Amino acid sequence: MTRPVTLFTGQWADLPLDAVAKKAREFGFDGLELACWGDHFDVARALAEDDYCQGRRDLLAKHGLSVFAISNHLVGQAVCDVIDQRHKAIIPAHVWGDGTAEGVRSRAAKEMQDTARAAAKLGVKTVAGFTGSSIWPLLYSFPPVPEAWIDAGYDDFAKRWNPILDVFDEVGVRFALEVHPTEIAFDVSSAQRALSAIGNRKTFGFNYDPSHFGYQGVDYAAFIAQFADRIYHVHMKDVWWSDAPTRSGVFGGHLAFGHPDRFWEFRSLGRGRIDFEAVIRALNAAHYDGPLSVEWEDIGMDREHGATEACAFVRAVDFPPARAAFDSAFARE
Repeated sequence: MTRPVTLFTGQWADLPLDAVAKKAREFGFDGLELACWGDHFDVARALAEDDYCQGRRDLLAKHGLSVFAISNHLVGQAVCDVIDQRHKAIIPAHVWGDGTAEGVRSRAAKEMQDTARAAAKLGVKTVAGFTGSSIWPLLYSFPPVPEAWIDAGYDDFAKRWNPILDVFDEVGVRFALEVHPTEIAFDVSSAQRALSAIGNRKTFGFNYDPSHFGYQGVDYAAFIAQFADRIYHVHMKDVWWSDAPTRSGVFGGHLAFGHPDRFWEFRSLGRGRIDFEAVIRALNAAHYDGPLSVEWEDIGMDREHGATEACAFVRAVDFPPARAAFDSAFARE
């Protein structure tokens, strides 16, 4: 049996959940990965209202859909980040509060603990999201960055996330970090260091998204092999990058998505450069049997057209692993 194909609702949060669910079923999806913003999944209501989680499930079931994971990327980003006014635009008002940096980080951590509790109440086993990073601004090492500063960044991550992960452990839910620029882990090396910082605790794994590796030049199939037992959720997203030098490079030149001088752009599935057959083969080797969740992004395409073709693309590229060697029929005693 192939894996369920779901739609991540983060890019659809301008629409009410009922409208997104109706469209997702028409596009051909099996379920949704619910974003904890817009009106799609409200952490506070999930914990305060006895019938809220069942109501979300009933709404999806009305459209023939299931839910396999929820995502709280935006609040998770504020747990470890150097806080500034940009965060006010992406996190709930009660998490922003008076905007003092340590207060924001503390309230964000509490909200992530509550997200674990809400996920358990909804009946899902995975929360995908971001961690933020106090050391992302030190990515380019000039003026020279002392190694002790980087060590301190991973220590800060462990100090802030271990108490969050304790709650995930208590309620039987896993956290899946989307390995991504601006996070504590953004490639293979930093992912390994993040795991080491928290003592390799099993509650913490990864939301695998090959698009963020491709344009960086990271071996995205090798990531799956390296962390086979830590792939807790999968985003299917494609990206294009240029073969030839461009006027801006990997860092983007402070140019908006869609600018003709960019070196890379997210593309609808099948229209970029990610080798999804290699991804599926690696996921099969890792025994990943969870959902393949489409995170649809393409600055040059209508999203409803894109979501429809993306769903069909994932169904076409996915295939189950072999149950026996292909030549086993010829075996002789």
